[in-house]
Amino acid sequence: MRLLNRLLYFIPAAAIAALLLLLVVVDGHGCSATGVAVDPSNKARYDHFRIYRVLLENEEQVQLMQQLENRSDSYTFMGHARHTNQNLTIMVAPQKIAEMTDLMERFKIGGSVLLYNIQDLIDKEDSTVMPKKTSPEQFDWQHYFHLDTIHKWLDLQVSKHPSILQSIPLEASYEGNLLKGVKLSKKQGNTAVFVECGIHAREWISPAVCTYILNELLTSTDADIQDLAENFDWFFFPIVNPDGYKYTFEADRLWRKNRKPYGICRGVDLNRNFESDWNGIGASSDPCAYDFAGGSAASESETQVLQKFLKENAHTSRIKTYFSMHSFSQLIMFPYGYTADKVQNYDDLQTIGERGSEAIRRSHGKEYLSGAMIETIYPSSGDSVDWVFSECGVPVAFTFELRGPPDSTNMFILPAEEIVPTGEETLAAYVAMLKAARELGYYGSGETHKGEL
Repeated sequence: MRLLNRLLYFIPAAAIAALLLLLVVVDGHGCSATGVAVDPSNKARYDHFRIYRVLLENEEQVQLMQQLENRSDSYTFMGHARHTNQNLTIMVAPQKIAEMTDLMERFKIGGSVLLYNIQDLIDKEDSTVMPKKTSPEQFDWQHYFHLDTIHKWLDLQVSKHPSILQSIPLEASYEGNLLKGVKLSKKQGNTAVFVECGIHAREWISPAVCTYILNELLTSTDADIQDLAENFDWFFFPIVNPDGYKYTFEADRLWRKNRKPYGICRGVDLNRNFESDWNGIGASSDPCAYDFAGGSAASESETQVLQKFLKENAHTSRIKTYFSMHSFSQLIMFPYGYTADKVQNYDDLQTIGERGSEAIRRSHGKEYLSGAMIETIYPSSGDSVDWVFSECGVPVAFTFELRGPPDSTNMFILPAEEIVPTGEETLAAYVAMLKAARELGYYGSGETHKGEL
């Protein structure tokens, strides 16, 4: 796409329309502005695409990878090449495998092939995707579900628990889909937890874990979980990027952004679009890039409606905790992503995050690393957690990167059989982290208490 963007400067205007029609067929991204799905025969495929994990040991190797990312759309980078002693995950198109092999040999780049055929994973996952018209009564955590089924399941829960559950439909997306959330509240005066999921479309485990935890809060008889349901209010938004999520089911499984057009390209990385050092380090101004920050700060309707809701409710609803759920890399991270400056409650957040990591380890033995975002994953700006921490004064703010590990061979295509254990260990982390924050004084009943920003 980046190459085509450059070529447009040399193509006569009369040919541009034909080229755009061709892109609809060839690129697999042919979805109209109204959200009509592409023909299944035009669905993006990743036959023989490989995943490489490389280690950049010197500056020459770093510059080489930067050139590859800038000059070729046949290499898809999971993160950017920035410095030496950096591990980098790269998806390589089949026609570039020989070139990648040669480059690694010539420049003595160490690494390995994590996966030889991405399409195999996608094909296997298809058997665990329930049909689009699945009824909400059939909802479970052994399968993945379309947007409409998830929304209907939320409505079903509200109808079953009308005294404690309230629907929050936010009309925001570019294609006219709801950002549908719910509020769970069993008593007045509780401090609240906001759970944001599905901001990156391809990270299906995020909405699945989100709905799993909501269901546990509604139905579990475990004393610790009942304590969370009774003594905290909860806001759940399982899919805050509904257009992108739909697109991953109907057209391109590995799509990340929303679906708003920008020239010949589509989509903004909503987690780079918040008004927090917008378009700074770790974001791109290229509309064809996977981490495109948008036309301006909070340019996207999804971002706007979330910011508005949080600004209006953070104080009145006593939202003191924010969890943003992503995958993958097994991390529990807190602000900031755009600067190495430490937040004033850095030590407390480190303690809370480590409690979560310990709980996950005890649950299923998975290792999660905790730390500030810029310390643990890579620099980023314009993300939701930094914004809600700084602008809304939410003192306990974390981004989770769920299963698998950084060198995962599944990446964003986590098998459905891992939904329940991932949900179990994440809920265990919530229990431990909220308990730690409570012990540190973040949920006091007074107007001012420890952690107030």
